[in-house]
Amino acid sequence: METPADEKFRDSISTINEEGKRAWVHPKKPSGKFYNYRIWVSYGLLLFFFAAPFIKINGNQFLMFNVLERRFNIFGAPFWPQDFHLFVISMIIGVIFVTLFTVAFGRLFCGWVCPQTIFMEMVFRRIEYWIEGDRGKQKRLDKQPWNSEKIRKRGLKWSIFFIISFLIANTFLSYLIGSDQVIQYVTDGPLKHFSVLIPLLIFTTVFYFVFAWFREQVCIIACPYGRLQGVLLDSKSIVVAYDYKRGERESGRSKFRKNEDRTALGKGDCIDCFQCVHVCPTGIDIRNGTQLECVNCTACIDECDKIMESINLPKGLIRYASEDNIAKKAKFKFTPRLIGYSAVLFILMSVFMGMALLRNDIEANVLRLPGQLYERKENNMISNVYTYKLVNKTSDPIEDIHFELLSHKGKIEVVTHKNFTVPRQGLAEGTLFIEINASALSGDKDKVKIGVFSNDKLIETTKAAFLGPRSYK
Repeated sequence: METPADEKFRDSISTINEEGKRAWVHPKKPSGKFYNYRIWVSYGLLLFFFAAPFIKINGNQFLMFNVLERRFNIFGAPFWPQDFHLFVISMIIGVIFVTLFTVAFGRLFCGWVCPQTIFMEMVFRRIEYWIEGDRGKQKRLDKQPWNSEKIRKRGLKWSIFFIISFLIANTFLSYLIGSDQVIQYVTDGPLKHFSVLIPLLIFTTVFYFVFAWFREQVCIIACPYGRLQGVLLDSKSIVVAYDYKRGERESGRSKFRKNEDRTALGKGDCIDCFQCVHVCPTGIDIRNGTQLECVNCTACIDECDKIMESINLPKGLIRYASEDNIAKKAKFKFTPRLIGYSAVLFILMSVFMGMALLRNDIEANVLRLPGQLYERKENNMISNVYTYKLVNKTSDPIEDIHFELLSHKGKIEVVTHKNFTVPRQGLAEGTLFIEINASALSGDKDKVKIGVFSNDKLIETTKAAFLGPRSYK
């Protein structure tokens, strides 16, 4: 079945031409109210991105995701592998939060907050405009032969792109292994840490490839979020939309003619100037309706408003609106779907906050030494050998640590030292013996409760299995 003429744009993505080759997008440099707002938001987020690894709270990096050592810092609070459930819940909260805002306001995250959009539109494209000029000059530069001008401009642009990609890679590495470690590597020089330099250059190459060549195709091809729009959006979602009722009217679009009464002739307010298409960073025509390529960047809104203002027509032909708002003049409502997502988000956030507040400062694990049986000692005492591991999740050392039995009468002897200190954000591990009189055992395998004390204050409890002779069941 042949696709209708007005729907042919859906047969392929905007960055692929009819021959199946890459169609380079050269968007016009945007300007306007929304673009100025985006500049402030983007530069604020860029400042946060580059500064966050170097901000410390109580000696902890503000944000760190050390996957190799399984240590995470979120807003200065350290999270260990034992807190992985909290990290998972926080990720789920982030997904639900983005889903909620997508249902309500479309792809708002992509246009205003997504790192790919911010770096592409507010850093790399602005450098491109500075070196190569606006849309027309860029297209002419593409077509001209490799003369001295083209080599100079492209060489300068690609060099700056690589330097910025290298800075991004270093910052990204700071989030993974810690800013102190990265600074140490830089101070020591690359030759002393050649094994780190190789992955760093790989990251740099990936970022350079994305921003110098792959560009908007990340949003169109690689990122699944655009396709999720088809599931999440409905007729009540607020998106960047073209008011086809006003733009088309009875006679459709037509070019602007001075002193013409377009309303009396039934012509729409859209003068078919294609400025909304030329300014789009993904090369789509917003007048075709909501498309997966649209990242809600608002560039078309600003450009259309300028055109409307120049021909004395009302602004808002392209604006933030829902399909129902355009078709039925319906106002935004908090639908049952939004209420459901909000309820789930509230419950998850409450659970997360409760679990975070109840999280212990120290994590204790005491396990029997594998393959070891009990040992019978004098005075009818039964001894088991254990390994212990204490994880200090705080920013201060925990001093004068010792163990006591809480469930049975007996004693605990720690090998090599009696009282010890667990360093800040560190761990202490070793071996201990638990001795209990055989008469106090209820069977051949009892559960013993062990208390962890710091300066005679109980700070944590844990349980372990204790083996005894079968005859004492």
